[in-house]
Amino acid sequence: MPKPNVFYAQSGGVTSVINASACGLIETARANKAQIGKVLVGRNGILGALNEELIDTSRESKKDIAGLRSTPGGAFGSCRFKLKSLEEDAREYRRLIEVFKAHNIQYFFYNGGGDSQDTANKVSQLGKKMGYPLQAIGIPKTVDNDLPFTDTCPGFGSVAKYVATSIKEAALDVESMCETSTKVFVLEVMGRHAGWIAAAGALAQEHSGDAPHIILLPEVAFNRKAFLAKVKETVRSKGFCVVVVSEGARFANGKFLGESGAAKDAFGHAQLGGVAPTVANMIKDALGYKYHWAVADYLQRSARHLASATDVEQAYALGKAAVEFALAGKTAVMPTIVRTSDQPYRWKIGEAKLSKVANVERFMPKSYITKDGFGITAKARRYLAPLIAGEDYPVFKNGVPQYVRLQNQLVAKKLPTKW
Repeated sequence: MPKPNVFYAQSGGVTSVINASACGLIETARANKAQIGKVLVGRNGILGALNEELIDTSRESKKDIAGLRSTPGGAFGSCRFKLKSLEEDAREYRRLIEVFKAHNIQYFFYNGGGDSQDTANKVSQLGKKMGYPLQAIGIPKTVDNDLPFTDTCPGFGSVAKYVATSIKEAALDVESMCETSTKVFVLEVMGRHAGWIAAAGALAQEHSGDAPHIILLPEVAFNRKAFLAKVKETVRSKGFCVVVVSEGARFANGKFLGESGAAKDAFGHAQLGGVAPTVANMIKDALGYKYHWAVADYLQRSARHLASATDVEQAYALGKAAVEFALAGKTAVMPTIVRTSDQPYRWKIGEAKLSKVANVERFMPKSYITKDGFGITAKARRYLAPLIAGEDYPVFKNGVPQYVRLQNQLVAKKLPTKW
């Protein structure tokens, strides 16, 4: 009897370390070839299964698979696609089972955030309902760091390191020019509902009063009067003011400062963008200060050249653990990071049920936010600091990083294209 094959896919916004999870998974599967056949990867996430576009990773060299560990982006393509419920439309689920049967796939691994864990959970339920032997394991990934039951999420530590570094460097620039030029610098970072990334900007501070002077979090309702007063006082005392604002910063009524209109993504999320110029112009109109603003955007999540060594190590470990969980007979679970010590930082692999993880967001706790709402506490700093620790540089050639590009050869289709 042929050995069962693996289906793996990447989902949602990619990160600088999601390929490290893929590396851990593929290398572990190859090391267990007595129990596992091929690792087939969905081209562009779950769409690869629905369209029967399956990448055969056995065609890739050992060297190139190892190179995934230090390559940013999604090496196999990702997507934002939400499966309907079985009650709404069973066609997608029947198609998945047909593809899995046709290619002898009995292990399903989905690498993504909260919506992706929901997909993995639905697929697990699907196998049971349709009587098909399928083990579904979720692998955590999100720069937003908002998945529950895990100490941190792969992708976050590297973004946090990038943001803290960028703020530290930009602040030195602004400070040196503030006497005759720019007084205010605003950096917009990711984080729709949870302010973990914005909070990480505070790791740039070495002494009290260092930049960033103001952090705007989604968890704290924006107060225009208090904010402008803080900016004015900071410029008076420091000569300049540096602000980090989360894209999800919002007013007390729940409206995003940077909501761009009615556009929605595949998961029904409002399209955000433009909170940095909104805040900067607010300062200009009220206080008259010259300003500059920037949006970290994709730069923050793709900066593999500045990845956190802790983040890379954990991303790889979770990919490895997912295969080990499946071989141990587990299903409908997600491997997690469990912190066992702050100083020194120590962690181990744990697990959580997908039914509890799916569609649940973890926010910044109140104990992590200063009373004025514009900064983080010592407790938050103890949590965040270890996650950006260590460097894991890619190989450089001719002054730029060398990243892997896989062949991504598809296996032959066995089913009709239309379904």
